[in-house]
Amino acid sequence: MNIPSLERLLKLRLVVARIGEMDNARWWNTNKLLGSMGTTALKRGFPVSHNFAQARAVFAVATARSQEIFPHPHGTITLWCLPAELEDEFNNSFQEWHDSLDVWTPFFESIKALSGSDLIAALKELNLIDDSIIESTKSLRRSAENRAVMLPSAHHIDDQLITMLACAFSLSESGSPTIPYVKVEA
Repeated sequence: MNIPSLERLLKLRLVVARIGEMDNARWWNTNKLLGSMGTTALKRGFPVSHNFAQARAVFAVATARSQEIFPHPHGTITLWCLPAELEDEFNNSFQEWHDSLDVWTPFFESIKALSGSDLIAALKELNLIDDSIIESTKSLRRSAENRAVMLPSAHHIDDQLITMLACAFSLSESGSPTIPYVKVEA
């Protein structure tokens, strides 16, 4: 398995998580937790690490909501449910990222400022997607019940696949997330 950039994965998850909050696209039941309200609520208990505490909380809610809407088939992955070894590496990276707060603070400020439900615009604004990903996303179709969108099978997990999983959330409607997933063939 090719390992995607964990920093890129964090950024993509942050953007999708923020756009999915109740004050934006209403995909999961957090309200401005990655915004200024979340900072106010968590900064007192986590004076240094509140940004990462906010992120972990919204990631947990987005993961649970995605699984509730579309319990993806065995052998497939979503943005919120990657192979265990990759999730472990991702979770283990939080300490390293925490130690680099000066690098991450501007990005968290950008996330805090995101509003609306236009995921593609947010990803473009933060230089996380290019036109080829946008065009590839346009060719995808939601399932008949609008709960999921299957990406073409992949042979490995890389930055492009993770970016597609994030960008395909743009096929969701306000208040009704469509969960992108992909089968990874060995």
